[in-house]
Amino acid sequence: MKRTAIALIAVAALFAPAAMTPAAAQSLGFSLNIGVPPPAPVYEVVPAPRVGYVWAPGYWNWERERHVWVPGRWMPERHGHHWVADHWYEGPHGGWHFERGHWDRG
Repeated sequence: MKRTAIALIAVAALFAPAAMTPAAAQSLGFSLNIGVPPPAPVYEVVPAPRVGYVWAPGYWNWERERHVWVPGRWMPERHGHHWVADHWYEGPHGGWHFERGHWDRG
C-alpha cells in the first residue's frame, strides 16, 4: 500500500508541470545564490526595433561552476507587460543572487 502511494505521488510529480498553463509556468520563480560575482556585461549592439517583439538583453548564466554569457534575443511582446531582464545582484548578507528574466505588469 505504501509503495503504491509513493509511486502515485512520483507519477503526479512528473506530470504536474505538463498540466500548467504557460502563464502559470512563467510565474514560477527561480533564484541562485553563489559567492562569485559575475563578470562585466558583454557589449552587444541592440538590433533595430521589431514590431511585436521586445529585446531581452544578454546576461551571465551560471553553468558548470562558471559564468557563461547568454546572448540577447527577441521575444514576442506581451501587451500590458514589460520585460524585466535576467540580472545578478549582491545580497545584503554577501553572495550573489541571480534572478531570471520575467514579464511584469505595467
